[in-house]
Parts: sequence; structure tokens; C-alpha cells
Amino acid sequence: MKSIVPLFAALAIAFAPAGQALAAAKDPHAASSPAKSKAKANKARKAKAAGKAGKRVSIKSTRVLKAAPAAAVIDYDGEHHNFLEWQAVRAFMDDVSAQHGFDRAWLESLFGQARFIDSAVQLVKPAPPGKPKNWQAYSARFIEPIRIAAGVRFWNENAETLARAEAAYGVPAEIIVGIIGVETIYGRDTGKFRVLDTLATLAFAYPETPNRSSRMAFFRSELAQTLLFAREHKIDPFSLLGSFAGAVGMPQFMPGNILKYGVDFNADGQIDLRNSPEDAIGSVANFLIQHGWNPEYRGNPATPAEVSPSQAWEPLLERGLAATLRPEELRAAGVVTEAALPAERPYGLVDLQNGAEPTEYWVANDNFFAITKYNRSYFYAMSVIELGRAVRASRGG
Repeated sequence: MKSIVPLFAALAIAFAPAGQALAAAKDPHAASSPAKSKAKANKARKAKAAGKAGKRVSIKSTRVLKAAPAAAVIDYDGEHHNFLEWQAVRAFMDDVSAQHGFDRAWLESLFGQARFIDSAVQLVKPAPPGKPKNWQAYSARFIEPIRIAAGVRFWNENAETLARAEAAYGVPAEIIVGIIGVETIYGRDTGKFRVLDTLATLAFAYPETPNRSSRMAFFRSELAQTLLFAREHKIDPFSLLGSFAGAVGMPQFMPGNILKYGVDFNADGQIDLRNSPEDAIGSVANFLIQHGWNPEYRGNPATPAEVSPSQAWEPLLERGLAATLRPEELRAAGVVTEAALPAERPYGLVDLQNGAEPTEYWVANDNFFAITKYNRSYFYAMSVIELGRAVRASRGG
């Protein structure tokens, strides 16, 4: 979820201040320090004399692995910056300590272990001007045999939960299946970055772009939400893994959205979007209903349309991600659908550009635009709809 959203393998043990032993155990780069190198070189000589000190190290290491097993096995490039030297980080720690009661010494210990993730900075940079938008090329990445087959398995394995979510929230199973499939191929690719690393990097070192200030404010807010989520669920913040932008779990929720819309749908006392399909399913349904999904609207959220050569309909494309048009307004502008549109509902005109090929036009209702709140893109919303429809058809309706 790019704008909101969306982000948990290790939603488990105690939330406690992290000391130097934790930093060394979690940081693969710590092995490159002189002390570590010397220890490795003398490992055989010292093996027989492990003694009490060795036992203490062993006990601490075991405790670290239990507290954050996923974080202990991460493997990505990240430079160990001293974030504590950055004035903006110190100001942030002052703010969250004052507003939310976090212990300042604990915050310093935490940010003292954070890594700078340059790949996250590079990936959030705007793409260079390239080929024209092409809906057919975009959708081919998602509506394809491997993802459809994975969707059939996911639906079959979670049919009861999907039916329960549909009954509770009014969101069809195929839409939930479509979102989780587009986001992570049903949990296959949820991200391996420590969320705290990526959010700290983007909160204080976002690249120079026209929207830099607003984006840094967003990521600082998400960083604070990560700390709040970890405290509420009594977990180590470093155990939260996600995408390069901090999105977590099968549905790729941002930490703030986990706090707002996450659902403990299996009633085990935790919201685990990484390991629990039940929680992921319930959370996606809850997000959509909170963002305008209307259970009373049955059928497809979008209907193919024809537009007149007069192009009187062009201004209707500038209404934003919302259903604001009455059927008579669409007809008056030369927009025609095969089936009559219910007069009492609002709609929006959607264009799906196809490069050099003709653009496709659709008339969409509130439910289509609810999906765009997950990701602010017509292409995304239509891919969710089409993937869910393809999975449903593949499993026999």
C-alpha cells in the first residue's frame, strides 16, 4: 500500500530495552569488527576453555533468537550509521518520549543499532520518464498462471476464513484474495528488511524530491507507530520485517494501518499479518469497509464503457479517486455502458491507458475507489479485481 499503508514473522516475546549484546547478535556486520575477527581466529584454541563467560554468551544469544528469530537471520545490505548524531533523530526521540512515554535511554539504545538502508532511498526515488502507461502490460504481471494457481491454493486453504470475513464485513472473498495476491503472492514475498531500519532511513534521509518534506513527515509518523505497535504487542521492534518502505505482512500494511485497521481475526491475542492468513484476511476486509466499501453494492465494482467522439467526457476524468457522478451526468457527456446503472448510486469515469493502443474506459462505483485507497492507482484496483475474478473462475466459481 503505497500511500497508507499497507506490513510479521516474529510477533512474539517481550518488549524490552535492547543492550549491546542484542546489537551484536542482530548485526551481521558486527562480525567484521577486530574483536570478532580475533575471536574467530582463536576459536579452536579457546574452545576447551569456554567456561562461564562462554555459557553467559550462549544464554544471551539464545534469548535474542527467541525474542526476534526473524531479525536474527536477515540478510541485506545496510550500513551501521550512528543515527544518534543526527539532530532530527534526537528531536524525534524527544517528541515520542514526551508524547508517548517512551524511555529516552531505551530509545537511544534502539536508534544506536539502526542501519541506514541506501537501497530504500534509491527505490523511493521517482522513476525516470519512460514508456507511456500500458494497462495490458501492467495487468499481465499479476493476472498470470503462477499467481492464479497460488490464489486457488490460498482460497482453498482459507475458504472458511474468507467466508467468515465476507459475512462479517461484506467484502467478497475474491477481492480479499485479489489484494493479497497482488501485494505478496499470498505471503511469498513479504519483505526481509527490518522495518525500523527502513523507516528510520526514509524518515530522516528521504531523497531530494518535490514532496520530500511531506514524505519525511509520513515516515516519521510511521516510525512512531512502529514503536507504539511493538509496545502494545510486547515485541521487539527489530523483529518486524517488511518491504523497503516499511510495509508488513501478507497484505503489506504500514505500521500505522496495522494499529488502525489490523484485526486479530483468529483471536489469539496478536495481530500477525506475516504468519496468520486469518489476521491478514480480516484486516484487509476491515480496511476496505473503513475506506468506503459498500456491502450493498453487488456485482462488479467497474463496468466497461464506451465514450463518444465529442470528448465531452474528458473533464469527468479529473474528479479524483472518488465516485461523484450521477448516471445522467455520464450519459450527458457521452459515456455509455451496456447495462443500465442504478440511478441512486454515484460513479466515476476510469481510463486505463494502453500505450499506443486504444484506452479502455470503465465506469466504477464506490467499491472500486475503496480499493484505490489501498493503492492510489486505477491499474492497481483493476488488477485486484481481475486477479480475484480469475482465481474464482479457476477454482470453479
